[in-house]
Amino acid sequence: MKKISIIIFLLAVVCYCWGQKLPSVTGWKDGSHYLEQVREGRKSVLYAVDVRTGERTPYTSPEKKASTEVKVSDGEVVYTAPDGSQKQLTRTPAEEKNPMLSPDGKWVAFTRDNDLYAIEIASGREVRYTENGSEVIKNGYASWVYYEEILGRSSEYRSFWWSPDSRYLAFFRADDSRVPVYPLYNVKGQHGELEINRYPRAGDPNPEVRVGIVSVEGGEVVWADFNSETDQYFGTPFWRSDGSGLLVQWMPREQNNLKLYNVNPVTGGKSEIYNEEQPTWVNWITSLHWVKDGFMMIRDFDGWEQIYLHNSDGSLRQKLTSGRKWNTKIVRIDEKNRQVYFTSKGEISTRNDFYCVGFDGKRQRRLTFGEYNHRNIRLSPDNRYFLTQYDNSSTPTCLGVVNVKNGKVKVLGDLKDADFDSTKMEKKEMLWLTTAEGFKIPAIVRWPRNMEKGKRYPVDIHVYGGPNHGSVSDYWSSSDSGWDEDCIRVVMDHRGSGHCGKAGMNYMHRNLGKWEMEDYIAWVKLLRTYPNVDSTRVMISGGSYGGYMTALALTYGAEYFQYGYAKFGVMDWMLYDSHYTERYMDLPKDNPEGYKAASVFTYLDRYQSCGPAMLRIVHGMMDDNVHMQNSMQLVDALQQINRKFELMLFPGERHGWMKKMKFTLEDLKDFKNRYLKRK
Repeated sequence: MKKISIIIFLLAVVCYCWGQKLPSVTGWKDGSHYLEQVREGRKSVLYAVDVRTGERTPYTSPEKKASTEVKVSDGEVVYTAPDGSQKQLTRTPAEEKNPMLSPDGKWVAFTRDNDLYAIEIASGREVRYTENGSEVIKNGYASWVYYEEILGRSSEYRSFWWSPDSRYLAFFRADDSRVPVYPLYNVKGQHGELEINRYPRAGDPNPEVRVGIVSVEGGEVVWADFNSETDQYFGTPFWRSDGSGLLVQWMPREQNNLKLYNVNPVTGGKSEIYNEEQPTWVNWITSLHWVKDGFMMIRDFDGWEQIYLHNSDGSLRQKLTSGRKWNTKIVRIDEKNRQVYFTSKGEISTRNDFYCVGFDGKRQRRLTFGEYNHRNIRLSPDNRYFLTQYDNSSTPTCLGVVNVKNGKVKVLGDLKDADFDSTKMEKKEMLWLTTAEGFKIPAIVRWPRNMEKGKRYPVDIHVYGGPNHGSVSDYWSSSDSGWDEDCIRVVMDHRGSGHCGKAGMNYMHRNLGKWEMEDYIAWVKLLRTYPNVDSTRVMISGGSYGGYMTALALTYGAEYFQYGYAKFGVMDWMLYDSHYTERYMDLPKDNPEGYKAASVFTYLDRYQSCGPAMLRIVHGMMDDNVHMQNSMQLVDALQQINRKFELMLFPGERHGWMKKMKFTLEDLKDFKNRYLKRK
């Protein structure tokens, strides 16, 4: 399940940044000069700027090295050479998918009719590696649940990987024959169209997956030594940097144990090199960072996200970082000086900072400064300086360059110019709530600018919810961000959203919905203590997991939430996919009471039981992620108990549509005006 609200936030940030006065710094020329794009009349001129003196010198970027490209055009694989010339590599009735150039640039691998192929570019020789591709047997093309939950949508269903030396291809073979079918009906056209998905719900049979390795020249596929009939998952594999082995991630269906196996590409034999167990769930390794004689990775088993250095055989060499780190990302590894540079929310959970630490786990140091949220960190090639864009909810955005050694900051630009007037800005306040269990969680409240004493205002709340999906960040926004003089606008988080590390998330194990709602209700109770809050007009909205939270708020939390705009939400976890749901809820047979407690349907008797209330249900009819079945079953249940609601369907649209965003926003605005503002 993906966080659609992130897309909306990023669009807002992009709109906000356009036309602002910060210098357009594009990167580094070398260790002491950054590059700045300057508009001079109708021309855009690039300058190299000396970090110490500020002296500008016109700069012409070196010509980019000609590159190669492979893509699918009209269903065929087309190769573009460095000189720009093109060569069509395939000519078949079937459609080729996901072409991928080998590291040495000599081959292109792709799938056709769910079989794996490669073509030698120079000769045009095509090699077919598998023979049994079908509707249910997929070689190098992912089963839906792997695409959505494990490999990610950016994979575009590709499930094959070149070895660094271009000698081998590793791939997944998925057998979907036991996976239940779910039909999606597209109402467009004279007769409509039926799309069939193999979609495993909680407790359903999953695809049987095998890990294969094959020589680029063809021959027999070597199968990794796993039993394909075991109820298991495989994560994204990682080739060793020299191509000598494939590191395969493995989990049982319960997802509480992650093993990393080294697989021999010649024999398929495997050896376990890493084992991690947690009492709740374990997350996949998203990336390995190879260094001499080992690798680094980020794990959360100590309750926070830390960087660990492992030897090549998988044994732990050193835990590098410490403290309350979250959203940790490695920016650069300096092997010569044995330093790791990384970003993390390490000082406070609503702000991002930049750090360095030694390979020995010593001298961990914060490189950024102040009580700011630091973004767009760009480290100079020699690690002596870095560029940072920084702000917070009360400080307009600045751009600075920082000396790594002594911490001195040189401000390159500041949105707070001589014309800055804080009275024209929205009144934005960061609030913190401490739960009964001791977790500190944040919310952002935007108050009406000219709030009248004694007047009560409705509350407009936006949420996402879900494990590790925080919505609250301490950043600057201008008065152009949708100020609403008639409402108090709130974005709030819960204990499992990442602010409290894995310990907060663990409360959600076998209990999706419960602790988010308890924390959201606590937030509303806190808001009710403010004299300007109208507790009879509280609206909540969200999409995907936020749609689930919205429907749950108007049922489970009916005493506190009157109005809800629920977009494409899961209404019962028995209706969502196996991998995501069971990671948190376990199998339905092992947690029947938990599934019942997490279902919106369990609390329908509370809906509209505390006075006027209205739920608007919104869904795309071709949603292949959260099926419209969720909303339709809710519609049916509400009709049976004679409770009023509103429904808006989007024909042909999938999960988190963008094409009809203008209509969606107007529909949301209309709902707010009618119910929340009572216009």
